[in-house]
Amino acid sequence: MRILSWNINGVRTLPQYHPWNTFKTFREILTHLKADVVCFQEMKTARSGLDRNIAVPLPFDGYFSFPASKGGYSGVAIYTDSRTAAPLKAEEGLSGTVQPKPPLSQDERISRHYPCVDEMNLMPDEQGNKPSELTSLDGEGRALVLDFGLFVLINVYCPNETSDSRLPFKMNYHFMLQERVNKLINEGRDVIVAGDINICATPLDHCDGHLASNAATFYDHPARAWFRDWLAPNGCMTDVVRTFWPCRKGMYTCWNTKICARETNYGTRVDYILATRGILPWIKHGDIQPPIKGSDHCPIYIDLHDEITTDDGRKLCLREVMPRPAEHNTAPVPRLAARCWDEFSGKQTLLSTFFSKGAKVSTAASASDSSSSPSGSPSASPPQASAISSTGSTVSSAADAVLPDHRETLDLANPLIHESHSQSAESSKVKSTGAIRTDVEEQEKRSKLPTGPPKRKLTDVPAARTKPSKKLRHAGSSSATGKGTLDAFFTTPQPSQSSQSQSRPSPPQSQSETNDDPLVSDCDPRSPDSDYQLALRLSLCLDEDIPCAPGPSQTADSHAPLLLSKSALMEPSQCRSSSGSRAAWSKLMAPIEPPKCNVHGEPAKLYTVNKPGPNKGKTFFLCSRPVGPGYDKGKGERPRGEVDHRYRCNFFKWASEVRRESSSS
Repeated sequence: MRILSWNINGVRTLPQYHPWNTFKTFREILTHLKADVVCFQEMKTARSGLDRNIAVPLPFDGYFSFPASKGGYSGVAIYTDSRTAAPLKAEEGLSGTVQPKPPLSQDERISRHYPCVDEMNLMPDEQGNKPSELTSLDGEGRALVLDFGLFVLINVYCPNETSDSRLPFKMNYHFMLQERVNKLINEGRDVIVAGDINICATPLDHCDGHLASNAATFYDHPARAWFRDWLAPNGCMTDVVRTFWPCRKGMYTCWNTKICARETNYGTRVDYILATRGILPWIKHGDIQPPIKGSDHCPIYIDLHDEITTDDGRKLCLREVMPRPAEHNTAPVPRLAARCWDEFSGKQTLLSTFFSKGAKVSTAASASDSSSSPSGSPSASPPQASAISSTGSTVSSAADAVLPDHRETLDLANPLIHESHSQSAESSKVKSTGAIRTDVEEQEKRSKLPTGPPKRKLTDVPAARTKPSKKLRHAGSSSATGKGTLDAFFTTPQPSQSSQSQSRPSPPQSQSETNDDPLVSDCDPRSPDSDYQLALRLSLCLDEDIPCAPGPSQTADSHAPLLLSKSALMEPSQCRSSSGSRAAWSKLMAPIEPPKCNVHGEPAKLYTVNKPGPNKGKTFFLCSRPVGPGYDKGKGERPRGEVDHRYRCNFFKWASEVRRESSSS
């Protein structure tokens, strides 16, 4: 039997990582973890946002604890495989004050005694006030308690010390956890505590714990001092994973992903599985799983023996001392299980079921039709149904038939693409569109739908719209003369008819002369590809400064080929200003060349400020080397004698400063 604990940092973000994004259901994720009991911390969801896929991933049973007021914050969950592990009882919280509706009876409770404020030495806050009750400590959804008969499992997510004002809340929660375990031990129960404790037990569990400045003052923090006194040999709890790896270095379970600390294993060990002495003979092995990604934490686990031999020689089987799972999930489960909730047990209808695929919704129209139909004419409804179905097919087929003409009509509105179309083609297109519309209207009239008037569809384009407007026809006719395309701006102006009659006609250019020039386009200037082909000729001419033969849109008076080059298209002053402008824009838009850090002389790495404040969105450069034990945090945070130059130095520079220096040089 395997018990696994993992701070997943959000149940919604876990499926975004590999290999979890390859699974279609949450049950497959639980199966891939290969554990009988899975304890999750930081679910970051609410009961209203929990769907059946996550709440009831059969054959797993889910137990959840949510924060009372903060949505998407903290939260813990326990999944038990109903085929191998069946809890007898389940509770939410540590104080016994968090109760479902209706509250748990005395037989449903795990223990008879719970922590009491009067029996605990709590830490006062900044104003010197101590908590008068434990409901506020237990209202953030941080603990679940399950009774497996052989032991009591507590899945806990202890608070983090985000500020100095948060320290009293953190310490008081630890005191409440310790008191709950003591109450269970006094009742003769063995306890396993799994989860994120948010404390480093020893300097060996911290990436900088070996440094002299940290080792000397490591236990000065009150949380570390409390944890040291609670663990063996000083206290009643045993750090199970550390017992199997007593001298292992770098056995970290949490890393700062903002500085990519996982790449160099620059982390801490804050996730634990703790056990009382009576359950230790059943524990076979324990370890961490750093290769499993998906969170800033990694999973930890312990394995239990299937069979042990006691001191008096008796053999005990794990399946015999623990409750036997029932077949086909028929046995009752604790009321805290998600499959006992009203929304997942069939007692409550969810709003989402009305919008799901295949939902049957009865309409008032069908009821009124059935009531108004006479009893002597049973065949009144079938024709109506056939009419509706035939009308649906008719409208869809008509829409498919009209859509091509509609797209062609929209394209005709662009005179640069379709420049000349004959009036006969336009009239035939209008007639065909009108015929289709007439056919559709007749079929719609025959259908006689009982609903209101049909809505006008996008495909019902009036026949008048198929004709281009006067302006479009004028633009199309003008483009036929060579003035509507890009080619007209680079050709010799067309002489008037009077000047042509007075001037002597030049001899026409032979076909062989035209075909000898590879840059001559043999396409019609009125075709849609004329602009594209002209652009190709211009690019060749500008790049190679070769003579460009006149296009078909040029007049026959051009006796020499037109030289299209940069110098021919613009004045020398314009050329110089254009090149200078191009160089200025290239320099302005070019990426910043990263500076080099002072210690390693390597190009720095660009970062962006994401923290809310006046500098949010600004970019800056840091040393590109990864962080590691002894990396330079600055003179104020790291003594110079403990700096390890193999890792990141303290180089920092704003990107705006780097850009300003590069522009001035």
